Formats: sequence, structure tokens, C-alpha cells
Amino acid sequence: MSWETRTLSEVADHSLGKMLDKVKNKGELLPYLANINVRWGEFDLTSLREMRFEQHEMERFGLRNGDIVMCEGGEPGRCALWRGERPSMMFQKAIHRIRPYEFMDSGFLYYQFLHLGMMGGFAPYFTGATIKHLPREQLARVPIRVADIDTQRRITAALAPYDDLIATNQRRIALLEEAARRLYREWFVHLRFPGHEVVKVVDGVPEGWARTVFSDVVQINPRTPFEKGVERPFVEMAALSERLMVVGERSSRVISGGAKFRNGDTLLARITPCIENGKTGFVQFLESDDAVASGSTEFIVLRSAKANPWWVYCTAREDSFREHAIRSMSGSDGRQRVNTGSFSQFEVLLPPQDVLEQFAAMVAESFTQVEQLTNQGKTLAKARDALLPKLMSGQLDVSGIPLPDLKAA
Repeated sequence: MSWETRTLSEVADHSLGKMLDKVKNKGELLPYLANINVRWGEFDLTSLREMRFEQHEMERFGLRNGDIVMCEGGEPGRCALWRGERPSMMFQKAIHRIRPYEFMDSGFLYYQFLHLGMMGGFAPYFTGATIKHLPREQLARVPIRVADIDTQRRITAALAPYDDLIATNQRRIALLEEAARRLYREWFVHLRFPGHEVVKVVDGVPEGWARTVFSDVVQINPRTPFEKGVERPFVEMAALSERLMVVGERSSRVISGGAKFRNGDTLLARITPCIENGKTGFVQFLESDDAVASGSTEFIVLRSAKANPWWVYCTAREDSFREHAIRSMSGSDGRQRVNTGSFSQFEVLLPPQDVLEQFAAMVAESFTQVEQLTNQGKTLAKARDALLPKLMSGQLDVSGIPLPDLKAA
């Protein structure tokens, strides 16, 4: 194949979004994407904010199907392909909108960015000594390899099925988690648990339940014995999701300091801004329930003492729980941490054992399915990433690449 190299400014229109200014901004309130909404290859649309846009700004700051949305800061270069997930979506100042010219396939350009991100290819264009940015003028200089449009489309067709299946699994994970947390709220917040119609409630406490505090039901940072001198999985803060139970990529190291945890434990970020953003995870990736892993010193480990692991995780995901933890924070600006002693002031209603067992029977399998789908997604991503460098170098004839089975397991 004959490919040429051009700069990004030669193959796509690219611009930054609108500055947030509540005083000056006028017009219609519309949702917009910020850094927090952009992941590698996907968007988190659960916490969209709104800004006012005037009619003449709609084209300049609006998104179309096929636009690539890229972070200017945070993790510069992180991007995803917009597929019209929401109508009338806008973007703000910390976001690049990249709109390929007609001789460039948007999927092909996105996969080049993904490959660049994997290889550290954006780093030479970053500015800032500690906080990195990818300004518009620097992004314009990023080299892009250009094949003929038919080759571009065949490469996209070879890679896209992997991402389509990953996205399908992500949607299934989100639905499974939403269902579990909704059931938790129905039973333990609104007190519409099985048989509630015939249970007497006195001062807000159903008969057979107990009003107590969180630290009486859950062990906070429990002592966890571990085998010394042995490498075990290690979880960084970045591995925790802001909205899902999934624990992401792990490294391996000999356990020393930091948090220690086992399957069934909940990991809660204790430092700002991670706790405010909702970073929380459920541990279920270890090979056995006796196995131990370690992680960031900024994790609080929550282990069930009188309830069960699924109840603990869902409680930790409740807004009221997180807000209570945030109010307890102390320390210097930017490095504030949750005071774990505050959990002895957080009241909970402890259900009787039969209700807890019914809840476990309803949600435990969903948690297991989340882990299975997560592992499947990692396998698909590794297969895609193994193809990327060969495809983006033009070394592989795309017509000979087998596509993955599109039937989600």
C-alpha cells in the first residue's frame, strides 16, 4: 500500500469548544461534553451539565455523527467517536472537536488516535511541566498517515466490530448495575421489601429491622493477613470507575503498604476529587475468596460484618453515603481525605437475615455477570490492540483479517 503522512490540520477541521461563563452566556440551555464525559472509545453521559448557546453558535459548538471528541487536558489525546448518542449535544473549551475532511474516514482517524495514545505518540506535543495539555496549535502538528479512502474504510470495518461488541457489553454492565442499585433503593431506602405490606413500622423502623450505624455493620479497613514476598494484583486509583462496580486494569507487585482486600470487598476512594466523582469498586477478580490483593493508599476498604457484600457496595454507591463521607473530609486544599471515623455517625437500617439473603439471591448473579462481561471486553480490546499497529502501518492486507463473532455472549 502507498500511504502518505500529513498533519492533522491537513486532514481534518478541528476546534475547541465554548468557554463556560454563566454571566455572559445567553441563549438555549443545552447539554455539553466536558473532559469527564470522554473516555477512550466511549462517552459517559450520566452526569451531563448544561450551558447556554445562541442560535449562531449551534454549528460552531455542536456535534455531528462522525465527529471525534478529544480531551485537551486531563489525559490529553483521550478521545471517542461521536455516533449521535444524544441530540443537540455541544462541547466546551477543554474539548477538541475533530471533523475529518471527505477523503478521511472518521473511524480510521479515530483508530489512528487510539494507536497514538497507546504508543505515547501525543506526548511530544503536550505543553505544561506538571499538568499536561494538548493545545489546538500543537494538535494541528500531529502526524497522520493517510491511505486511500477504500483502504481506510476496510481497516475501520476490520476493527469496528470489536468496539461494537465492547460497547454492547458496556451497556449490559450498566443495565445490570442499575437494576441491582434500583432494587437496593426499593427495598432498603423506600422500604418496599418483600412482605412489607404486613410488617409493622415504628418510628421509621420495620419490625425485625435495627437502626444502627454503618461501622457496626461493616468493617472499615479490616486487617487482612497476606503472604509476604509474593507478587499479587495491585489496583491503582485510576482502575476504579466513577459510575460502575468494575475494577479496571491491574498491575502485579509484592504486597507491602497500601490497602489490602479480598473478593467481596468494596473499595471507596477517600481523597478529593476522587470521592466527589464517585470512584468506587467491587472486588471479584481474585482467583479465590481467600486470595489477597493490594492497592492505593487512598482506598478505604469496606468489608461486610453483619450484612453481605452486595448490600455494602450498593450502600456505598448511595448519594447520601458519599455526601456524608465528603462532609467529614479534612486536610489541605486539594489533598483532603475522608475521616473514616465519620462512618460511626452514618445511620443505616439493618434488615433481618432472611431479607438480606433474598437480596443476595436477586443480585449476586448480576454482579458475577458484570465481571464476566468485563473480562470479555478486556479480551476483545487486547485482540483489537494487537491488530492496530499492523493495520495502521499498512503491513496487513485487511481483506484477510477474520472479524469477531458479533453475537454477544
